Amino acid sequence: MRAQFVLSEIGVGLRRNLTMSVAVIVSVALSLSLFGASLLMRDQVSTMKGYWYDKVNVSIFFCNKNDSVTGGPCARGAATQQQRDDIKAELNSLPLVQSVTYESSDQAYKHYKEQFGGTPVAGLVTPDQLPDSFRVKLKDPTKFKVIKSAFSERPGVQEVQDQRDTVEPLFNLLTTMNWAAVGIMSLMLVVALLLIVNTVRVSAFSRRRETGIMRLVGASSFYIQMPFILEAAIAGLLGAAFAGVQIVAGKYFLIDNWLAKKTPVINFIGWDSVVAVLPLVLLIGLLMPSLAAFFALRKYLKV
Repeated sequence: MRAQFVLSEIGVGLRRNLTMSVAVIVSVALSLSLFGASLLMRDQVSTMKGYWYDKVNVSIFFCNKNDSVTGGPCARGAATQQQRDDIKAELNSLPLVQSVTYESSDQAYKHYKEQFGGTPVAGLVTPDQLPDSFRVKLKDPTKFKVIKSAFSERPGVQEVQDQRDTVEPLFNLLTTMNWAAVGIMSLMLVVALLLIVNTVRVSAFSRRRETGIMRLVGASSFYIQMPFILEAAIAGLLGAAFAGVQIVAGKYFLIDNWLAKKTPVINFIGWDSVVAVLPLVLLIGLLMPSLAAFFALRKYLKV
């Protein structure tokens, strides 16, 4: 009987404050969608870093005969075979080096043609203008500075370049976007909390006669507050469910069926990341409104 009464009170409350309940559901759905998206973007950045940092190499470019004209580190002329052999031997002796691959000027020109063959700049470069190099794969890519400090000043070396520099701006952009999503999410959560508190206050005021009668007949504080808390919990859970649908739809349509096909070189997050986020979204959607309603009732519903 008590359970039936509580359920009937929940239905009455939701019908009386239908527009505000809908506003709570929408705001919770949007805020939790951004929350889930920010968690997934964080995982995406970590996945991309792990993938690309494992792929990128440290490149040691050697001076060629054209570089001696420009001066600088190549003022003493092109690198000799002995200089290359000495550097390769030292690289192979370092514990942090996993492998060393030599790329000649002709090979570098071939790769250049593959990349820019259909563009106007393709004919501006000749094979003798491209330096030969060592592509050094490190066991720990973060130890690039060890290689740079050891070989950047060596005779015959034009430049030591970390290929991570080419992908780092992308990671920085994604991280900035992630923090922007967190900021918007925080703002939406505040809006949702304010709506929940306001909805509870209006609901408590509209049913002040019923709660007064319940107090007179000796109903406990918990029994009187339970319908209001459950109203907020149901609205929050519905909002979390909609947020979960948006997250799943975003993964399926935006990532799997669009971005993954447009940019196959990027290793996108899998469904396991989505499955890990969804329970957290539902839990927050249930607990956040319930706690907000509980503390709001202590102020607006004196029992």
